[in-house]
Amino acid sequence: MMPSLKILNNKQLSMVLLGFASGLPYMLIFSTLATWLAVADIDIKTIGFFAWVTLTYSLKVLWAPLVDNFSIPFLNKYGKRKSWIISMQILIIFGLFALSITNPASDLKSFACIAFFIALCGSFNDIAVDAFRIELAEIEEQASLAAGYQLGYRAAILLASSGALIIASRTSWEFVYQAMSLIMIFGIIGSLIVKENDNPSLVKLSILNSFWMPLKDFYKRFGLYLASLLLLIISTYRLTDIITGQITNVFYIKMGFSLDEIALVVKFIALGASLVGFYLGTFFVKRFDISKALIIGAFLVMLTNLFFAYIAISEKSLISLSIIVALDSIAAGVVGTVNITFLTSLVSKKYTAFQYALLTSIMMLMGKILSGFSGTIIDSFRSIIFKAMTLAKEIRPSIGDVINSAGLMPQEISNIVISANNIVVKSYDYAWMFFYISTSFLTIPSIIFIIIYIRRNKNHSE
Repeated sequence: MMPSLKILNNKQLSMVLLGFASGLPYMLIFSTLATWLAVADIDIKTIGFFAWVTLTYSLKVLWAPLVDNFSIPFLNKYGKRKSWIISMQILIIFGLFALSITNPASDLKSFACIAFFIALCGSFNDIAVDAFRIELAEIEEQASLAAGYQLGYRAAILLASSGALIIASRTSWEFVYQAMSLIMIFGIIGSLIVKENDNPSLVKLSILNSFWMPLKDFYKRFGLYLASLLLLIISTYRLTDIITGQITNVFYIKMGFSLDEIALVVKFIALGASLVGFYLGTFFVKRFDISKALIIGAFLVMLTNLFFAYIAISEKSLISLSIIVALDSIAAGVVGTVNITFLTSLVSKKYTAFQYALLTSIMMLMGKILSGFSGTIIDSFRSIIFKAMTLAKEIRPSIGDVINSAGLMPQEISNIVISANNIVVKSYDYAWMFFYISTSFLTIPSIIFIIIYIRRNKNHSE
């Protein structure tokens, strides 16, 4: 349950503020940044490549040992975890401000470097905050702290998406990122209002052992075949929503929707629908075993992604888009809940932090890499479709003349002659359609792997 703001103790309030400070920079350099680039008329291939900026979050397991073994000088008097949290959030503040005064249209390289810097600091911050939360209280308090963290994180997502779009439509993107940099101060406050607890039981592993020991344990518990199969499921299960996530706002803009429409309707509906999805996901996990719940989630994602293909070639309709976004968000909520439950069930208590970080990195890595090519894929589809439609335009009149001379359906022939302008518009529409169709089918491998897993290990899946 989400804690009420009226009864928050200092620990819960700290988690709310720290969750807020974790969610804000991530969203600002993810879909919100892509929206800024789209408004600045940056080509879609380049926008797609910006998805690689957030690879730092997928690879944070690589530098997790640094956070466990070292502290930041001069700030370690506040505690090891706090030294990382405070230092990283200060750097994020400066990074967001630097981003605000950099023009992506004239200095895209500097813009990308700053965004990467923010993402790197954000990933370090997430590691430190997770460790700080786990070490802050005993197990019986962890649920309320996690709820507080999620409350703050969701509030940040809403502010950095809908709030940012509304503000940008009335002021400027520069002002948005300057304002968001100041709001990050709440994270520093959150780290200072409670005392950091020592963790004498923390096992310090070398960088090599931080990877080797959790992997060795994982394969020892499940065996070579099933462990490899599980990793295949993890790496493919969320490919569809990860690949499309970066480019979603760009799609809305290309379909002719304003920033206000995206913010006020789409984002708020998406937030509410995702909460429904969380509850449905919990129901599926309780009603069925985890493996079957995974299959249900995969089919839901495939179906809702196909709905976006329909939107791409349909007339602009905010109502239709809102309905489809709601359905997609419900599916995403189901998948998110089921997937987290699945990953948690695979983690050994001996290596909780490293092993969970490792599994989530495996889950995100392939999708993040492929999402960088999302713009290139769309542009390639557009080029192929444009050439095909141009060829059709050149051929159809001659065919029409032949048919017309024979006295066959002259009106029908004239109706299918395509104008040059229409070719350009339609080629983009159909490119988006094929993009969403193709990404929908990326869920099929994970479904196949899950079915194999169920058949080979029915007792374990139950």
